[in-house]
Amino acid sequence: MLMNHTLPRSTLTAAAALLLAGCAVGPDYTRPDAPVPAQYKQAPAAPVDAYGARWQSAQPADEAPTGAWWRVFQAPELDALMAQLHAHTPSIARAEAQYRAAQALLQQAQAKLFPTLDARLAAQRTDSAGQRAEQASAALTASWTPDLWGGVRRSIEANDADAQARYARLAGVRLSAEAQLATAWLQWVVASGQLAQMRQSEAALAEALQLTQHQYRAGIVTDGVVAQAESQLKAQQARRIECQLARAQLEHAIAAATGFAPIELELPAAPPQGGHAEVVLPVLPEIPAGLPSELLQRRPDIAAAERDMAAANARIGVARAALFPSLTLDASLGRRASVLDELLRAPNRFWALGADMLLALFDGGERRAHEAQMQAEYDAAVAAWRQTVLDALREVEDLLVAQRLLAQQAETQRAALDAARRAENIANNQYRSGTVSHLEVLTTQNQRLSAESALWDIYSRQYSTAVALIAALGGGWQMPDTLPDE
Repeated sequence: MLMNHTLPRSTLTAAAALLLAGCAVGPDYTRPDAPVPAQYKQAPAAPVDAYGARWQSAQPADEAPTGAWWRVFQAPELDALMAQLHAHTPSIARAEAQYRAAQALLQQAQAKLFPTLDARLAAQRTDSAGQRAEQASAALTASWTPDLWGGVRRSIEANDADAQARYARLAGVRLSAEAQLATAWLQWVVASGQLAQMRQSEAALAEALQLTQHQYRAGIVTDGVVAQAESQLKAQQARRIECQLARAQLEHAIAAATGFAPIELELPAAPPQGGHAEVVLPVLPEIPAGLPSELLQRRPDIAAAERDMAAANARIGVARAALFPSLTLDASLGRRASVLDELLRAPNRFWALGADMLLALFDGGERRAHEAQMQAEYDAAVAAWRQTVLDALREVEDLLVAQRLLAQQAETQRAALDAARRAENIANNQYRSGTVSHLEVLTTQNQRLSAESALWDIYSRQYSTAVALIAALGGGWQMPDTLPDE
């Protein structure tokens, strides 16, 4: 209601007392206990160098992932691709826009703490049955709803937590895009090295086929031996084509990850050439796991789930504040006249000051039900947060054991490849001396080619595991104390 006189002093005093008390109904937020152990089950007691002479095992203290975590692979080409990713990837741009929207919602909630002030200028002319009338007015109107029960402050708290959750999700989208790009590029490098080796093997098999054909024409071997050599060559060519297909698809994945169409991305057209020992691969670091408790701040998805929990807790207070009466203070000052040129004369001035208190007496239990809904959503957020923590711990444990066992597997497979190469050389020498058949040579060639392919597959899995482990540990990201403006 609107009154044209001042409020009683006792009313103003009571309102001021309630305002200064600053009460905020609803539970204050306290993060529940997290199901986090003291250490990882699969974390090694000390780093083990199991990569062999061709691999550089990084020191954990020096190579702990930071913001630009991909630099542990020491590949300038990957650095350049990451710069393109950050500038052009649509998924990151979308997440940044969503974060800005959350910041705007927070500012809207903060604005409700302050009064509103409006200015209005109106003029009207009427004509009824030949009677003309004019009226003009100009007024300033102020309105304020004091936050007596902390509903607005709880809303600000909720929106602030929402903005923090959105920022964490932005970091999660960025980290996921970085991990996809790094994985695709590292696998592309491995595929390039494998393709170079396959071409060398294919050239050697072509020479062996040519030699066998000469022997057949000289009557030394049968046509069956020639057919076996030709089959071996064709099988290797088919494997090489399959590797070319995988490499091309990885190149397309790199283009999509960096925000370009495949035709717009320029990568080296030819894979590295040279023998097996000459193929240069990026550094394969051993990733230190750290402590499980660090995941609560370093993983964006856990941070986002925790902020969702805080926002849900604050909304319980918002719902509870709606159970109490609301007070709105209104004030207006202006002038009114029958014609516009008389608007500024003193007798035409008016003012008003009033208060409006509203208390809902019966709503069929709607507000109580809303509070119960907010409580249930908070309980669901707590369960979701704990599940996110458990999933993160499982993921890290899986990748830690994969990192350790793949290193052992690579070491064993390198030994198997060395043995297969020795067996092939022995079989070739024996074949030239006439002590074994050409079938023995083909068998040892197949064993060597299979061992080479298996080793390249392990290398690819090692790189993928390293990237996945860094991402599972949060990539060095941490929730800042204050959120930056994007």
